[in-house]
Amino acid sequence: MKILIADDSLVSRHLLEATLRKWGYDVAVACDGEEALALLQKDDAPALAILDWMMPGMTGLEVCRRVRVRAREPYTYILLLTSKSQKEDLIEGMEAGADDYITKPFDQHELQVRLRAGTRLVDLQAELLSAREALREQATKDSLTHLWNRSSIFDILCRELARGQRERTPVGVVMVDLDHFKSINDNYGHFAGDAVLCEASRRMQNAIRQYDSIGRYGGEEFLILLTGCDEEASWAQAERLRKQLNQVQMSLQESSVGVSASFGVTTALPGQPWTPEELIHKADEALYLAKRRGRNRVEFLPHGSEPAPVNATVDIETAVR
Repeated sequence: MKILIADDSLVSRHLLEATLRKWGYDVAVACDGEEALALLQKDDAPALAILDWMMPGMTGLEVCRRVRVRAREPYTYILLLTSKSQKEDLIEGMEAGADDYITKPFDQHELQVRLRAGTRLVDLQAELLSAREALREQATKDSLTHLWNRSSIFDILCRELARGQRERTPVGVVMVDLDHFKSINDNYGHFAGDAVLCEASRRMQNAIRQYDSIGRYGGEEFLILLTGCDEEASWAQAERLRKQLNQVQMSLQESSVGVSASFGVTTALPGQPWTPEELIHKADEALYLAKRRGRNRVEFLPHGSEPAPVNATVDIETAVR
């Protein structure tokens, strides 16, 4: 475990550092309060800190207050190293946010016991953070594909629409449905179907831009949000995804299976009175148009349009004008 020593006394620093390294700690050293605070504000800040109370520039007490004001995670367990022994001083140190204190000259056994208590607390908090992250993952991600789940991708759509209206930027919305997925389940079993869903999710996740979002909307349907994409760009991105998904065969029970999908696309342009539900409904209409026209294709329906007849042909360059 990493531990910080902050002490302006060279002798005290060396003695503490040698002792802690002997006990197996990874030691970082600061010569004053400003340097200690800078180290404790880094992303890889030590989990434990021993701060000398009296240091030039910024005292250990002030460093402690600054750290606690930020209330960052994970928690830093702080020991104040002090020659003060009056009850009022020690209360002041604890009120500043110190977890414990040890008086100079320190006793090695006492220091070891106090650090052991700090290590237990830090380890416990790490377990709690891990459990919290696991619960957050369960609440927001699809358990099979690890994409955003339906409620989460819908919330992201609401935020992207609000931001698009505020910043006057478009938002592309794409509904995706894997073609003939039921036949995969029927012919190869549901475990194979799950494998296809996971692989299709991985390919689409890897193919979208870092600032776009994808979620599993239900069954073999996916919802993709394309930030800043106008009508033509939304269609082009969907077509690129369609080709990416379709170009690789998947191995299932010693057979090779091609996976394709139908894509329905629409776009929310700045100033248009879209609701999230209307956008999804329009993208869904475009998706079913793609399925009726033979699958493995992209269809686009702009705002206010009606689905074209099945036997009609749609030129996307004309449709997006």
